[in-house]
Amino acid sequence: MRGKALIVAMCLGQVGGLLPHVVVPAVMASHLIPLWGLTNAQAGLLAAAYAAGYMLAVPVLSSLTDRIDARRLLLIGSLFSATATIAFGWLAQGLISAMLLWGLAGIGFAGAYMPGLRALTDRLDPGDASRSVTFYTSSFSLGVGLSFLVSQLVADGLGWRWSFAITGLGPLVMAAVAASLAPKAPVPRAGALLDFRPVLRNRPAMGYILGYGFHCFELYGMRTWIVAFWTFVAARNGPAALLDPITVSVLVTLLAMPASILGNECSIRFGRHRAVSVIQVASALVALAIGALAGGSPLLLLALVLLYAVTVPADSGSLTAGMSASADPALKGATMALHSTVGFGLSALAGWSVGVALDAFGGAGSTQGWLAGFAVMASGVALGPLALWWSRTGVRTR
Repeated sequence: MRGKALIVAMCLGQVGGLLPHVVVPAVMASHLIPLWGLTNAQAGLLAAAYAAGYMLAVPVLSSLTDRIDARRLLLIGSLFSATATIAFGWLAQGLISAMLLWGLAGIGFAGAYMPGLRALTDRLDPGDASRSVTFYTSSFSLGVGLSFLVSQLVADGLGWRWSFAITGLGPLVMAAVAASLAPKAPVPRAGALLDFRPVLRNRPAMGYILGYGFHCFELYGMRTWIVAFWTFVAARNGPAALLDPITVSVLVTLLAMPASILGNECSIRFGRHRAVSVIQVASALVALAIGALAGGSPLLLLALVLLYAVTVPADSGSLTAGMSASADPALKGATMALHSTVGFGLSALAGWSVGVALDAFGGAGSTQGWLAGFAVMASGVALGPLALWWSRTGVRTR
């Protein structure tokens, strides 16, 4: 496969690979928290275990794409992700076993997401890179939307364990795509596998990497807690809440795909640094508005949540495309590894941090708790423009 056929196949594989991605946040509020008697902080830790497993594995797995064909890692990672997700549904019995199994699922995804991006970009002409990267990263949101939908519907109909068994089959789609790709070995790289010093010295790339980290903090804070937040709104307002938590979570994630594509087009037209900075400041302000009005009109809250569903992911494709364009070609895998490590490291911190804020200010049934939770998300993404400003001091921006 080449060109458009390759891009379409990788995006479809990505959607399948992401089917298990948010099954824990999707069933957490309605099933796992009451079943295991979890606090909000413990629930945040459980959701964060996926990102933590990803963060620990991705430096090695993405760096290996500088040495071996990324499609091999993509195939193995997808199979591992499927196995670990299904094992969660079969074996998880409480917080500790669930965190361990969910962390293993995150390790599997670490072998699929960035190696998948490398497998795609290695097989494209350079002129196709920016938009193809954005299509790949924005299809992430379609996969997450389906993950929310399928997980909650299956859990309500068949039980939460079946949510893991069924969504765990999704990564097999990406495994099939990986198996169909033509081999393409990377140019051999000298130096130690985990030597990130050359990447750290690449200030333009580091600006995008740090900006991506702060974006991921907000994104995963929102995705971890959006079902619980709208459950709070629905319980408080009854039929006036208009939509149920399943519908809201799916809408929020589906809006992310066109938002990311539109954000990248704005970056192409107005410049990446300028567009990303405006998006991130706007997103922080929307988060604060949602928190401040958590006890107010459900119609206004719905409008703000849907607006937030646009601002949160709108910078994603631009940041990843900027990182890819700024990377030294000989260090592309290492640059992607650091990009993902920072992103998912802060993602893991986000779910737990919002849970701690909720517990400290009255819990998930309190308006003050949600104000604190959304303030945590806003404070994270507000640091993104500072990282981009730092990256262009003394160097030409891209």
